[in-house]
Amino acid sequence: MTLRPFHLAFPVHDLAAARAFYGDTLGCPEGRSSDTWIDFDLFGHQIVAHLAAAKPVAVENAVDGHDVPVPHFGVVLTMADWRALADRVAAAGIGFGIEPHIRFVGQPGEQATMFFRDPSGNALEFKAFADDAQLFAT
Repeated sequence: MTLRPFHLAFPVHDLAAARAFYGDTLGCPEGRSSDTWIDFDLFGHQIVAHLAAAKPVAVENAVDGHDVPVPHFGVVLTMADWRALADRVAAAGIGFGIEPHIRFVGQPGEQATMFFRDPSGNALEFKAFADDAQLFAT
């Protein structure tokens, strides 16, 4: 089965800051836009930054010894792309909420993961698996 791209719309408080973060820092090509939203290509998926005054309520859940922010979004990358993105984010001086590391070491679902926030406070997680078959391992 070939996966289809997902679509995600999320709130931002500043479109110029979103354009710089997603376009310049993360390297996401920009698609359509208006005065109130911008489409980005996030590794083949359509995400849309919508100008919004209200910020969603966030919580944290404990996962493998870390406080994982909820809600969050991201993409499962190849290990090489994950490492390149981690380097790119670090070089841009963006602080990691959860530093790049390997989670669930030696267990089913072992994965590389990292969390950071965009300028509007939206949490992003990018992960990678040495073996993609472990994505839904139990």
